[in-house]
Amino acid sequence: MAVRIRLTRLGKKKKPFYRIIVADSESKRDGKFLDIVGTYDPLQNPAVIKIDNEKLQEWIGKGALPTTTVKSLIGKTVADK
Repeated sequence: MAVRIRLTRLGKKKKPFYRIIVADSESKRDGKFLDIVGTYDPLQNPAVIKIDNEKLQEWIGKGALPTTTVKSLIGKTVADK
């Protein structure tokens, strides 16, 4: 079983809010997850991305792979620092 770092959607209709989670690749988008790594709010101007780097590095060290969207969000947070 592959473990992925991906987004899960929260919020109301037309007002998305996302959690960055660690989940089994076969689980549903909004289904069971192993850990919450951060959040992403695209409605703020500029978009707010909060990531717990310690948890992120721990899961990547265990072999979890981020999706392309999460990779770009990680790149944006690194570029901001």
